[in-house]
Amino acid sequence: MSNAKSASANSRLDQILAEARQHREAREKTYREQALKLYPWICGRCGREFGGARVRELTVHHKDHNHDNNPPDGSNWELLCIYCHDNEHQRQLEADTHTGSASGSSAVPAATHHPFAGLKDMLKQKK
Repeated sequence: MSNAKSASANSRLDQILAEARQHREAREKTYREQALKLYPWICGRCGREFGGARVRELTVHHKDHNHDNNPPDGSNWELLCIYCHDNEHQRQLEADTHTGSASGSSAVPAATHHPFAGLKDMLKQKK
């Protein structure tokens, strides 16, 4: 009986995830198409130009990192190549981790080890 409930719950979860993916893809298509119409097909970081089939390598980066903030004037977007886009998000993750901000859930703890703590005493003993 619990297997049937588990299968039903998994089926419902799969359905929810599929719907979420469809909504995300539809939303991305809309703002991506708008951004490609608004901006030249040039990466905003490295300056590489894209055209033809290579335009698929351009991604829309949300400056405020909120994918639901899609103003029609494109003021929250910039076109970045896939490499610069990945780099931008990695830098943001590292900054959040090192500053201990709310979006970085695993902040790096402060160092507590003092490797030279007893060095002065050790040097005195050798004299």
